[in-house]
Amino acid sequence: MPSFHHGDVQIAYLDEGEGEPILLVHGFASTKNVNWAYPGWVSELKRLGRRVIALDNRGHGESSKLYDSAQYEISIMASDVFALMDHLGIARADVMGYSLGARMTALLALQAPQRLRSIILGGIGIGMITGGGPGENVAEALEAPSLDDVSDPVGRTFRAFADQTRSDRLALVACLRGSRRLMTREEAAAISVPTLIAVGTMDEIAGSAQALGEIIPGSKVLDIPGRDHMRAVGDKVYKSGVAEFLSQRP
Repeated sequence: MPSFHHGDVQIAYLDEGEGEPILLVHGFASTKNVNWAYPGWVSELKRLGRRVIALDNRGHGESSKLYDSAQYEISIMASDVFALMDHLGIARADVMGYSLGARMTALLALQAPQRLRSIILGGIGIGMITGGGPGENVAEALEAPSLDDVSDPVGRTFRAFADQTRSDRLALVACLRGSRRLMTREEAAAISVPTLIAVGTMDEIAGSAQALGEIIPGSKVLDIPGRDHMRAVGDKVYKSGVAEFLSQRP
């Protein structure tokens, strides 16, 4: 698997297909494979004639594991995406993020809109501004000796997922505690690139997609019927909605 160094941090990534580039940014405790390859996103986007690039966020997958929460500040995590684009010589791309990856993507759109053709915010709604995503309950669940020691239902969900993906749980704890900064309503209202917000209708983690859509100018909202935060990722409605959105880009 290819990788590059952004400062002292090694970032693993995949780069497949040809055509207009789209970068994929996975969610907390996931990986490029779990979030994008295994659910069929990479093959589907390649079928649509796209060059597909996905990274393992710092602390995740095959990228460097860091244990200082300060190294996971959301703007630092987001900077890894632009560093990967620079490494590959990509001046401008579509970017799709899920959950934490969507929060990173929204920040990229705020910081350097000229580098983004469009953004797709999956698995995040008004929670991007008001909070409500994984909190200290999840950090404590990740630090627990075993899943049997976790009683909090959201904590159990993320602990089971982290165990399933064989993640470095202490790196995830540092990431969770370091990346909590929320976007303000004013910052979200300043996003100027074409935006699609895609959230499962049973997602109790993301917050309302419609509420976020009312803040980001000109954004479109895609409801993913009957899916929660974990099960929306590979949904066919999500994929077809993204395909339609991307086809409208000039």
